Amino acid sequence: MTNVPIWKLNNGIEIPSLGFGVFKVKEGDEVFRSVLEALEAGYRLIDTAAIYGNEEGVGRAIKASGLKREEIFLTTKLWNTDQGYDSVFEAFETSLKKLDTDYVDLYLIHWPGKDKFVESYKALEKLYSDKKVRAIGVCNFHIHHLEELMAETEIVPAMNQIELHPLMNQRDILDFCKDKGIQVEAWGPLMQGKGDLEAELFVSLGNKYGKSPAQIILRWHHQNGVLAIPKSVTPSRIKENIDIFDFELTEEDMKKIDAHNENRRLSADPDTFMNGFE
Repeated sequence: MTNVPIWKLNNGIEIPSLGFGVFKVKEGDEVFRSVLEALEAGYRLIDTAAIYGNEEGVGRAIKASGLKREEIFLTTKLWNTDQGYDSVFEAFETSLKKLDTDYVDLYLIHWPGKDKFVESYKALEKLYSDKKVRAIGVCNFHIHHLEELMAETEIVPAMNQIELHPLMNQRDILDFCKDKGIQVEAWGPLMQGKGDLEAELFVSLGNKYGKSPAQIILRWHHQNGVLAIPKSVTPSRIKENIDIFDFELTEEDMKKIDAHNENRRLSADPDTFMNGFE
């Protein structure tokens, strides 16, 4: 059973409002056990990517879970070096084979890169029209990337997955996406271990609500309409991160976390990040 509220994407399909990310989770037993643990804890959205190198383990865990494929919302992503109209199809088929599935729920362009994201997205539109994916979208797109993309393509992205956390709340992109009907998804929602989870603000709010600082931050994401995909390989934290639906932050406390913003990026800037990987 899962108590994660369900949201709807702009094409009408349903998506869990909290997911499980596997960035930097090792292929093999580590990712297999982590995804199984997440599914047992009630997560139904699993987010991986070709570049993570762990799609096979994710696929094995989904099969081993005993859950029906349609009960799980599976996301993977197109890597930068596979961008280009024709290259997309080969990369997509490789991901399908590794995941051991015949479709993915959401397929995303991982980074805008230099100059191929429009033609790459047109290939995603073809995959969507061929019903090989249930929704398509992008990651790490600034507003100017989204404007260029939407001016030259037919389907408004269902998702923009971006670095978003209390140190960089991305308010401008969030407002733009809400206006365009694009769901925002936060990767690194807990600041990737680079921010201070034990900051006085999060600790004091945790004490007030009887929750951990991480749960406070994830609840802040949820109440902002942002779909967070926290990553962990620790069973207790995997369970903790999904246990955020039995309390609500006040408007005043939401504003306190909003004010924690420093516009501080903890990872690469999409305008300069092309083909490397951190």
